[in-house]
Amino acid sequence: MMSRMSSCMPNWSVLPHPRDGVRCDKRAIRHMRMMLWLIVLLCPLASALPALAQSKINIEQSFADSLTALPKEELAVAGGFYVPAYSSVAMSQGKLRVDFSVTLSVHNASETQPLVVKRIAYFDTAGKLVESYLKAPVALKPLATVSIFIPTDDVRGGTGANFLVDWAATGEIAEPVAEALMVGGVANAHYAFISQGRPTRTAGKK
Repeated sequence: MMSRMSSCMPNWSVLPHPRDGVRCDKRAIRHMRMMLWLIVLLCPLASALPALAQSKINIEQSFADSLTALPKEELAVAGGFYVPAYSSVAMSQGKLRVDFSVTLSVHNASETQPLVVKRIAYFDTAGKLVESYLKAPVALKPLATVSIFIPTDDVRGGTGANFLVDWAATGEIAEPVAEALMVGGVANAHYAFISQGRPTRTAGKK
């Protein structure tokens, strides 16, 4: 009988000591603290990822079907566009900031002539260069388009962002078109609007 009763009794030698629970709790707290510090350290890196990814845009590869060989003739005609873009917009009397994605599109409006795009550069509100998207000039086929996309979480441009687009051609050509499309929203409201590029002509000369 004693042997049967002893087999039903708990083996106190293998039960955890109350101090073991305290040690486990302390280890769990230390682990949680380490995780919180890692999150704090990695958050700035995560926020910088969109900007790093944005710098990898390659127009030559992404829009290969829109491009043609550069003309061998002299580029006798040239022009440029200033395109306002709004990466962020202040709302609610300036208390709320709404971020927008930006798509810049450069269109060759000519049906017959190639358009040489010499520069596409993105500037922030302070006029500082954020990104330059062409390593060398490219030629657009007639009626072709190239675009630059800036995602909503890339807010480097700010509320006064803008693009400069420089173009050229071998002779008389239909004036190209440059425009920026902004898309974004807050809560259940969604917004989309277009900003037209303006030719960068010299003012003040008679």
